[in-house]
Amino acid sequence: MTGEAPAAAVVVDVIAEAAAWDRLPAEGLAHKAVAAALAEATVQPAAGAEVSIVLTDDARVQALNRQWRGLDKPTNVLSFPAADADTIGESAHLGDIILAYETIAREAESDGKTVADHLCHLVIHGILHLLGEDHMSDQEADAMEAREIAALARLGIADPYREPPDV
Repeated sequence: MTGEAPAAAVVVDVIAEAAAWDRLPAEGLAHKAVAAALAEATVQPAAGAEVSIVLTDDARVQALNRQWRGLDKPTNVLSFPAADADTIGESAHLGDIILAYETIAREAESDGKTVADHLCHLVIHGILHLLGEDHMSDQEADAMEAREIAALARLGIADPYREPPDV
């Protein structure tokens, strides 16, 4: 978005708990995805705010999903905001994003995309959640998806919501 102020600098702490993530330059991808998300976000964090990104596996995500959401199954990404919506711009910690390698790899293969591109999408999705966005209503979902698509375009990644052409 030309002419806009640059996004606030955020400290990104990437923690790889599962060896499968070593197949990718995951830390660099996560940093780029965070920057792209912040460039499209409607709410900006405080300069120097921290976000933790944990690259783990299905078993760990399933345990967290069971504990925090009551869902005993793995999922691709979990976001744990550290600030209330009205204090995001003042908070020193945005929150945590937890990603499950096996689920992300399965989804990427099923959708015909790379694991790297899917990782970037889910980091962007997680950052937007930490910044107070949600997709509970159709209107919220449309707005959040539009920001995700714009952030992904900054990284040269195609719209993940577009239906593939009939062959």
